Amino acid sequence: MKKLILMMLCVSMILGASAASAFEPVAAKDLKIGFVYVGPVGDGGWTYMHDMGRVEMEEAFPGVESFFVESVAEGPDSVRVMETFIRNGAKLVFATSFGYMDFVQEVAAKNPDVIFMHCSGYKSAPNVGNYFGRMYQARYLSGLVAGKMTKKNVIGFVAANPIPEVIRAINSFTQGARKVNPDVKVKVVWLFSWLDPGKEKEATLALIDAGADVIAMHADSGAAPQTAEEAGVYVVGYNNDMSHYAPTMHLTSPVWDWGMAYKYFVGKVIDGTWESSNIWWGLKEGFVGLSPISKVVPDEVVAIVESEKAKIIEGGWDVFYGPVRNQKGEEVVKSGEKMTDEEMLSMNWFVEGVEGEIPK
Repeated sequence: MKKLILMMLCVSMILGASAASAFEPVAAKDLKIGFVYVGPVGDGGWTYMHDMGRVEMEEAFPGVESFFVESVAEGPDSVRVMETFIRNGAKLVFATSFGYMDFVQEVAAKNPDVIFMHCSGYKSAPNVGNYFGRMYQARYLSGLVAGKMTKKNVIGFVAANPIPEVIRAINSFTQGARKVNPDVKVKVVWLFSWLDPGKEKEATLALIDAGADVIAMHADSGAAPQTAEEAGVYVVGYNNDMSHYAPTMHLTSPVWDWGMAYKYFVGKVIDGTWESSNIWWGLKEGFVGLSPISKVVPDEVVAIVESEKAKIIEGGWDVFYGPVRNQKGEEVVKSGEKMTDEEMLSMNWFVEGVEGEIPK
């Protein structure tokens, strides 16, 4: 038994030493990084903001070389793109959309000496980590604004794909809107696409025809804000400050600071402290936030937003603290309780006030 214990201790020490030295420090001048983008860098939204983060990272670490491929489908072609990065010397790969998850795992298994970071996923490996943000917090704040600015109590939501990330966005936005206006209904139209300006325009017009006088969105281009501007309807953007698409009708936008994440992980690769982990930063860390609120929004509404933001940052309260009811009016989260991160990350139901269905 003593020999067995000694042998196990030795194995443990060897494995520990191996894990600690699995990824040695990489000098900035020797570090090449590949970025897989789901859309074009000129989309004005999701991919544009990721690329701004990439540029910010390069400026923070002189000598680092990064490259990207845009408009990569969430399918087998992403494997080819990542393998091409690796053949060109990449030691770090960022895959920036949910649908790359299984393909990241496939390529990572074949390349254990390369580090992979997947955006919005949940599958890890010794050389794979995940990063995302608590965008639901900023969505909630934008819902407060929308709920106060609607006159018809009907808000339209242009929604990309029916996955937990988007469902959570719709729910948190609705929670905010109904916090300040319990009569609000949020109507949802699905795009079944991340980026399709034509569909985004059509969905916006359909929601306006259905009575919406405020439009919100989870889509990657500026088509919805442009359409709302043309129709004279208020709009809440996403990803980026979209006021340039709707200069008179834009209220605010929940926005990302991807540069924060890219600088954080690249710094860890350079100093040799990177290890597989999952980060989910929020308002407190500054990873998500709101673009400047329009001057058409009354000061008392801005004050409500700031007050609710402070509550979240202080940590004593968050968006999905009970009571929370579903579409049927059933209490899903009881008063005094809160949803766990796991429950939020797997959300597959709508809160009270949402009009629409989640496709199976």
